[in-house]
Amino acid sequence: MVHAGDLFHDRRPTLPDIMGALSVLRRLADAEIPFLAVVGNHEAKRDAQWLDLFESLGLATRLGSEPTVVDGVAFYGLDFVPGASRTDLVYDFEPAEADHTVLVTHGLFEPFPHGDWDLREVLAGSPVSFDAVLLGDDHTPRTRELDDPHEAWVTYCGSTERASAAEREERGYNLVVFEDGVDVRRRGLDTREFVFVDLELGQGEGVERVRERIGQHDVADAVVVVSIAGAGQPGPPRVRWSPASPTTASSPTRARSR
Repeated sequence: MVHAGDLFHDRRPTLPDIMGALSVLRRLADAEIPFLAVVGNHEAKRDAQWLDLFESLGLATRLGSEPTVVDGVAFYGLDFVPGASRTDLVYDFEPAEADHTVLVTHGLFEPFPHGDWDLREVLAGSPVSFDAVLLGDDHTPRTRELDDPHEAWVTYCGSTERASAAEREERGYNLVVFEDGVDVRRRGLDTREFVFVDLELGQGEGVERVRERIGQHDVADAVVVVSIAGAGQPGPPRVRWSPASPTTASSPTRARSR
């Protein structure tokens, strides 16, 4: 199992978050499934990383310039690199005897949308040619094949949980298979139930209209995101509100007006 950074969304995760991560990593270790990872920008600290703690417990491997070979595939890692440190970055990846080579790194890379660092520069500067690059940071799944400076499949698997109300697509992960070449296969995940309600309010319409639209959905035990447009009644731009109906009273509801 490969994780491309931001195992936690915050540099200071809560104790339940840490214990939850430990529980998952112990399950993988008990099943003899190696967990390989790099450090992302959200969790990066100036001193020791949480990933170092998990590695010291024998539950993870922090990828770096020395290859970690699993079933004939050599994995290398590059933690998130701030923009100011990229110009002088030295790629000291050590060659390995393996059937395939993979780089795992974190950041927003061109030629994908929103990229601020050209991945082709990284590949050109590396002494090792990679068959695949597994990327973290962009929560939208994206995959394409590059042929410059050499052929390589590059892919974001997206996030396994929604980190914002804008992320409406199905969450999931990638299954990467190395046979004659590289095969990237998408797999979906069942996550917390989200219900998105979009409505436009006419003049004078307000909470009752919102309540009516939410009532058209099954929102029991769901996270409900309400986006409101139009004239409507004056109100705060962002509020938390729980419907009064007994069937939905426990459903956290976020209303956004724009």
